[in-house]
Amino acid sequence: MIRRTLKSGVLATVAVLALLPTAAGAASASTTATPRPVPTVAAQHTAHHAKQRTHHTKHRRHHTKRTVRRVHHRRYRTRHMHHFAAMGMTRAVAQGMSYRRTLPALGRVSTHGARLNVRSGPGTYYRVIGHRHTNRLLTLSCRTYGSWVHGNHIWYRLPHHRGYVSARYVRTGRSVAWC
Repeated sequence: MIRRTLKSGVLATVAVLALLPTAAGAASASTTATPRPVPTVAAQHTAHHAKQRTHHTKHRRHHTKRTVRRVHHRRYRTRHMHHFAAMGMTRAVAQGMSYRRTLPALGRVSTHGARLNVRSGPGTYYRVIGHRHTNRLLTLSCRTYGSWVHGNHIWYRLPHHRGYVSARYVRTGRSVAWC
């Protein structure tokens, strides 16, 4: 696409340069008695030859090919770097992440009749931004250390930047990954 844009830009430049000297020469010829030679610019546009077509076809086919590898019980698709760059991902993400992505854990609010405060950070000194009722299921993205709440200093982070809740009042069926 960039090549096409550059080609169009070069073509427009050549056309302007081809017309302007001619117009300038015609205007000056009427005022001056001695004619000057007008510079000419010849634009050459090569047709797409068979050799170029086959190269582009092979190139396109090479970059659209995706292989599927089996590693343990999971399937991974390998892609080239420019696929990830087109999607706006960074080089570190494209080459493989340094951490293992896990599914978010589920937890249940276990307060006794009171609502569980959702805070903007992992600690009681952070502002309360919401609350969750007793027995409500929560999706937990990760755990981190924070201020102590009745002997427990672990806090769970809610997904999509929705805040933190104290692990003292949330029961999980399995371990939650660290942030």
